[in-house]
Amino acid sequence: MSHREPPPPQLAVQRRDVDGQDGPERAEPLSDTEREMIRDAWGHVYKNCEDVGVSILIRFFVNFPSAKQYFSQFQDMEEPEEMERSSQLRHHACRVMNALNTVVENLHDPEKVSSVLAVVGRAHAVKHKVEPMYFKILSGVILEVLCEDFPEFFTADVQLVWSKLMATVYWHVTGAYTDVGWLQVSSSAV
Repeated sequence: MSHREPPPPQLAVQRRDVDGQDGPERAEPLSDTEREMIRDAWGHVYKNCEDVGVSILIRFFVNFPSAKQYFSQFQDMEEPEEMERSSQLRHHACRVMNALNTVVENLHDPEKVSSVLAVVGRAHAVKHKVEPMYFKILSGVILEVLCEDFPEFFTADVQLVWSKLMATVYWHVTGAYTDVGWLQVSSSAV
């Protein structure tokens, strides 16, 4: 197993995604202005991190119920109200939001961001065995909820920058899957 070295910041590279498809090109580095836009919007979101995180996870699980298979504590919950009352779901929502907060707080340090997301990716690949496609889906749900709940801070320009950030998050997380030798078994092949 080889260690994947990130390319120099000025280069974009094409890699094979963990599902065998062409992976996303590595996002271009964020400019100082873009990092500031992300931090500004995030400051408003993070004031309500638990409630926002719960909203994100509820939307994720309601719209993509197959994702609940990885959560024994709340996989049988069907109703959003029941999910909202779940202390386990609230705890996981806080973990997701705190991981995002660590990324946002360290946007000036690409090595730290890469390191944090590699830990997330390895844990979800090795320990939890979560299909990597769920990170792409969750990224979309995060953007959807943030734009709906904070429209005054998630203008069109901010949405574009956040899309760039989420692509970077996905690239790093799935890179960790590749590093640990993740082999996807297609559910259609089972």
